[in-house]
Amino acid sequence: MKEQKEFFATAGLAWTDAGGGITQKVLSEDADGTLTRLARWAPGTASGAEVIRHEYVEEVYLLEGELTDLTLDQTFGPGDYACRPPGMPHGPYRTGTGCAMLEIRYSAR
Repeated sequence: MKEQKEFFATAGLAWTDAGGGITQKVLSEDADGTLTRLARWAPGTASGAEVIRHEYVEEVYLLEGELTDLTLDQTFGPGDYACRPPGMPHGPYRTGTGCAMLEIRYSAR
């Protein structure tokens, strides 16, 4: 279970390297992979060439910038939202200008 946290200023959290041109501020997490984070993709970042699938529920809300789904040939922007159940194919993605998103991951159980 995630640690209890009341409102706190996230401005004091450091952006950390998540790899591949992505930085993150982890807001909360636990050992089983449940995660809430702010993720920032640098301009020119791509997720790779393969369609993505994972074993957790993922919710993503775009805060700023743009993100292109290469399979769908569609670009998404601020206010766009996705909810992906385990195993749902999505991506690959790239961003020309960079983007920031709120991402929530949790078990489907």
